[in-house]
This record gives sequence, structure tokens and C-alpha cells, in this order.
Amino acid sequence: MRSFTKLSIPSFFFLLISCSTLARAARFDVTNNCPYTVWAAAVPGGGRQLDQGQTWPLDVAASTTEARIWARTNCRFDGAGQGSCETGDCGGLLQCQAYGVSPNTLAEFSLNQYMNQDFIDMSLIEGFNVPMEFSSTSGECNRVIKCTADIIGQCPAALKVTGGCNGPCPIFKTDEYCCNSGSCGPTDYSRYFKDRCPDAYSYPKDDATSVFTCPGGTNYKVVFCP
Repeated sequence: MRSFTKLSIPSFFFLLISCSTLARAARFDVTNNCPYTVWAAAVPGGGRQLDQGQTWPLDVAASTTEARIWARTNCRFDGAGQGSCETGDCGGLLQCQAYGVSPNTLAEFSLNQYMNQDFIDMSLIEGFNVPMEFSSTSGECNRVIKCTADIIGQCPAALKVTGGCNGPCPIFKTDEYCCNSGSCGPTDYSRYFKDRCPDAYSYPKDDATSVFTCPGGTNYKVVFCP
């Protein structure tokens, strides 16, 4: 009969640590293809100025939840990294520590969640400021979420703001638009976004057609003006 050696306590804990590191950081390559400068923002991650054609490689820790990447436009920062942006501003900081002000097109994700799946989406709930693609670049996943429609040019008058097209919640803040908890459904405003970008979140209860999964450990890219 084959004999088995019992693991010592230090070896046992080493095994636990080794297993926990199997969920590795994910790489997000954030690229600006717009014919103008954007200031990429990420929570967690901070921020960076991206001129046309530049890429920001961003490593995000395994098991990160409620994360966002977005573009800021028409920003001005001083040497200390303080200033302001026309859209997507995050408290006047180049290195964002909090979410941005609407309108901003959002790439959202939570990594290594239920059954080690990444949950990803593109959200227009807080409006639209820059066309975006959010897609996987590795592993078994082949997911592409894209919104490149002329959202700003055709924006309903009530939602139009300088530099973007706002969502109804930042403007009206009522239950009708699912701005608070409660039962609600799609509206003419949410359908405006959904008709043009069917894979993106158009209102807070739009989960069924807007949340996608990839296996944990997948890498991604976010492209502004794809």
C-alpha cells in the first residue's frame, strides 16, 4: 500500500497561500484612438493623460469589485495634478480617487467573483461623453462591448450638456428613472441609449441584456473612439 506523508503546518499554510495567488491580476490596456487628448481615469488606478494613439497599461488586483474606467475631456491640471475637466471630472484630481461626474461612458467590472467569473459591462446610466469599446484580449473569452453611435449629436434636449449627453438620473433624480430603489422599467430616455448601443446598460435594472462574464484571469482592453 502506498504511504502518504502528512503536510506539516508550515507546508499547509504555504499551500493555502499558493492557491490564493492563482487568481492573478488582470491587465487592462486603455488606449486613446480619439483625434483629441483624453484624460483616462480608473478607480482603482488613478488617471493619466493620453494623447491620440497612446496606451496606458493598467494592472488591476484579483477580486477587485465595483471598478470603473472612463475618459475625461477638456481637462486642465497644474504641476500638482489639480484642476478640472469638462466631463468625467473626479474631484479636480488628475489621479482619481473617486468616481467621475456625469456624463461619462463607463467600463465597469468586478473580477474573480461567483465561480471565479469576471463580470463586465458598459454603462450609459450616467450618460455618454466618448465612444468606447470594452473587450477581452486573452483566455477563452471573446467578448466585445461597443458604443460608437452619435449619442451626443442626437441627444434629447433635456439631457444635453456641454461635452456630452447626460443620463436622466443625474438630471431628474426620480424613481421613474430608477434613480432610487424600487420598481421601475425602461423609459423613452433609456430606450434612446439602448436603441443605439444595445449591449450597454441604459437604466439601473437593465441587467439581463447588459452584464457579461469572462473567466477569471482574462485580460481586457478599453479603447476610446474605437
